[in-house]
Amino acid sequence: VYQAWGGKAGIRAVMDDFVPRLFADPRTAPFFKNTNRENLTAQLTEQLCQQAGGPCTYAGAPMKLVHQDMDITRRDFNALVEILQQAMDAKAIPFAAQNGMLARLAPMHREIVTSVSDSQQAR
Repeated sequence: VYQAWGGKAGIRAVMDDFVPRLFADPRTAPFFKNTNRENLTAQLTEQLCQQAGGPCTYAGAPMKLVHQDMDITRRDFNALVEILQQAMDAKAIPFAAQNGMLARLAPMHREIVTSVSDSQQAR
């Protein structure tokens, strides 16, 4: 997956597209209102680089700790995934490489989705 994304530079390019979309989309923007955009971009780049099998080490806080008080629903999480797909498409990441990354990231939903308000209906 790492090579298919163009290495760390390719991952950073997708994150440079993705993060502004998160801040602009009304479904996700409220979650990022007090977030440093550059820091988020750098952290996500390291995290996805590591997840993709690259030579990076994500040194940020654990996902469960970061998201525990954010009341994130499955719908909110799905909106973020949709925005990531838009960014991957915008940067011409091959479909198989998109699926490869999404498969590696999918288990994180257990640590990020913290609200049961709409997550029960998806089970």
